Amino acid sequence: MIHISETLVLQTVEDFLTTEEVSRLVKIMDSEAAGWRPRHQAEVLKAPVTAQEVLADATLRALPAIRRSMPSIATAGHWGYTELAVGQGVPTHLDGISSPRTPPRRIGRIGVTIADAADGGRFYIETTSDSAPWSDTLLGPDDGYEPGTPLSHSLPHGPAAHEETPQWLISPRKSRWLTDAGPGVAVAYGAQVIHGVTPVLRGRLRKFVTDLVDTAED
Repeated sequence: MIHISETLVLQTVEDFLTTEEVSRLVKIMDSEAAGWRPRHQAEVLKAPVTAQEVLADATLRALPAIRRSMPSIATAGHWGYTELAVGQGVPTHLDGISSPRTPPRRIGRIGVTIADAADGGRFYIETTSDSAPWSDTLLGPDDGYEPGTPLSHSLPHGPAAHEETPQWLISPRKSRWLTDAGPGVAVAYGAQVIHGVTPVLRGRLRKFVTDLVDTAED
């Protein structure tokens, strides 16, 4: 049974990528994504097969650590790659659980940087006791969740899905928590966690992201 705490957790894996793997991924993307720049903030490019293989191995190593706080996680989805240049960030948003009653369910997300921006570009989460992020839907055992599990609103992923924060997420008072995870450190977070990335002030942020799901895709 999926527990509400799994969808609200923040977990880091400090040794997700080795130094050699970070260097290898930088070289892969320098070659495979040469000249590519996002048309929209937080646009994600499907990672090439060679990068997928490195990240799949890293995910397999990290699953025991991730499952301590997210025991329902079975695997990760296909990894995507994104970059943020000066002036770009990811506005505050909430992914939500995309098929809450039908596996594979997105219980969380995970991201790992291969190059930090020189200034800015920091991942953050926000917490609030306000009811605005939550829908009226409650999930239970018949859905695969602990009884009375609340379901948040969500923002679907798309080419321009995270261009701005929706009003229902702007209005509540929130507390912001910034991370200082560097290259190679994975940050896993529940699908119902409010999060974003501060604007890049200098340099360029390069990272990979994917879903954490409860069953493998067919």
